[in-house]
Amino acid sequence: MANSPKRFCNLKFGSGNLQWVCVHPIAIHFGKLSVHWYGILVATGFLLGLWTASRRALRSGISAADVMDFAPWAMVGVVIGARTLHVLTYWKEEFSRQPWTEMFMIQRGGLVFYGGFFGVTLAALIYTRRKKIPLLRFSDVLAPSVALGHAFGRIGCLMTGCCFGKQCSLPWAITFPVGHETHPVGLPATPVHPTQIYESLLNFGLYFFLAWLYRRKKFDGHILAAYLLCYAVLRSFVEIFRDDYKPAEYFFNGAISPGQFVSIGIFAAGLILFWTKSPRRRSAKG
Repeated sequence: MANSPKRFCNLKFGSGNLQWVCVHPIAIHFGKLSVHWYGILVATGFLLGLWTASRRALRSGISAADVMDFAPWAMVGVVIGARTLHVLTYWKEEFSRQPWTEMFMIQRGGLVFYGGFFGVTLAALIYTRRKKIPLLRFSDVLAPSVALGHAFGRIGCLMTGCCFGKQCSLPWAITFPVGHETHPVGLPATPVHPTQIYESLLNFGLYFFLAWLYRRKKFDGHILAAYLLCYAVLRSFVEIFRDDYKPAEYFFNGAISPGQFVSIGIFAAGLILFWTKSPRRRSAKG
């Protein structure tokens, strides 16, 4: 029989502000087996994203079966890409002195979104070529679901305690348990921005916008381009409030975070895609 997990959020008042003490990474225990919230929420986002994409595909003449068949490809691409980038980025700090098996412990977090995005992009390139499906049309089907899945994934980040924010005195500030980077043993917790919630809510909003836009798309690649443009801006905004990076990781003397740096390239890719595939440009060129 499963053991009940401890309560992971306690409402408390402090310094006149309403604060939350958050995070309990383990959802439930089955004997010695622990089921983590991160894995549950990532899986939930993945399945919901896949289901919504299969429903959306019918509008583009792509079968729901083709979308469902892409699931194992997407899963492998996301996990390998996201984990590889995390391991490469934090090799010295987290993995160099640990058993090699630590590289595969993804249930505790440690998946970099942009790495997963690049991984699933490569998987889609191979899959659509093998199935002879138009790549951009297939990408338009998937793009809103990426935002939906990411929204659930960021809630998983909150439960794990990663991707945390800078010190904050606003009423919705959150605090983490003892042992977290923001709550050293023997010292009071530092209230921080709930950056995971910021990005989750923005991704939910992006999903509904892209789902609405999909029914009004003008060309193949339209929804993908919109996703790239919007997410790059969304991510860059949230990065302003994050504080989980090491100082050495920033670019241009601390002016740009790693996430913002990659977002510049993502935004540029969105602009190029929109510019080259827009029917207005092609008609003007013709």
